[in-house]
Amino acid sequence: MNIVKVAGIQMSCSANKEANLSKTIERIKEAAAKGAKIVCTQELFTSLYFCDEENYDNFKLAESIPGKTTEQLCSLAAELNVVIIASLFEKRAQGIYHNTTAIIDADGTYLGKYRKMHIPDDPAYYEKFYFTPGDLGYKVWNTKYGKLGVLICWDQWYPEAARITSLMGAEILFYPTAIGWATDQDEETNNEQYNAWQTIQRSHAVANGVHVVSINRVGLEQDGRMKFWGGSFVSNPFGNLIYKASHDNEEVFLADIDTAKTDKYRTHWPFMRDRRIDSYQQITKRFIDEEN
Repeated sequence: MNIVKVAGIQMSCSANKEANLSKTIERIKEAAAKGAKIVCTQELFTSLYFCDEENYDNFKLAESIPGKTTEQLCSLAAELNVVIIASLFEKRAQGIYHNTTAIIDADGTYLGKYRKMHIPDDPAYYEKFYFTPGDLGYKVWNTKYGKLGVLICWDQWYPEAARITSLMGAEILFYPTAIGWATDQDEETNNEQYNAWQTIQRSHAVANGVHVVSINRVGLEQDGRMKFWGGSFVSNPFGNLIYKASHDNEEVFLADIDTAKTDKYRTHWPFMRDRRIDSYQQITKRFIDEEN
């Protein structure tokens, strides 16, 4: 199957975890009714983006993976015959938590998880307080509708992550995301930040010859101080936008992806062929300076 219809769920969230889950389930059903075969949620969709503060009570939002939520989503995937990519807050063990995405095949089989590798620490994004860096490495999954790679939000800024996942055979890269603007920030800065965010991910599509699907949340959070900027999009293997969502509205967006185009683009623009893997040893250094 070369052409697959993918869907992303761009929505606002509340402080009610069960309400967010129910809302997402309804959106997944809506996507499936429109013909979607792969549906991806935004990052940490069962809650508000809680990393705006260092609050120990927020650890109560975490859950086991697999666990109650993934069980519900496995049943839903089997019922609808869709692949579900679900971003959740994982409690691995006492005191060990991860920002994790569960991958569920169209027959309801839980295929596994990816744990976010790159963890930010910025004002209003205090993720290092909550999340242990991923230790499962980069992964791909053979699903009924294609071989998928999944990375998470801050991973978006690292070409190494996209490259390795693509080298493992991913046909589509998915990025569940939660990123926004401070509401007291000027429009020029807003545009600059969004354009950088979109551009870096489109560059992953070009460099690796794969489609990229990025899903972000919308709405005001943090008592109105943060506006999550939406702008979810789908890029083809040459960086052209197949779809771009609004910055303000909730959307269940769909796009047809032709995975055969990977071969076309990689053949005509053979970046993968021309990689000089014999010259890249220094990439594993933190910084290349005189001491090294």
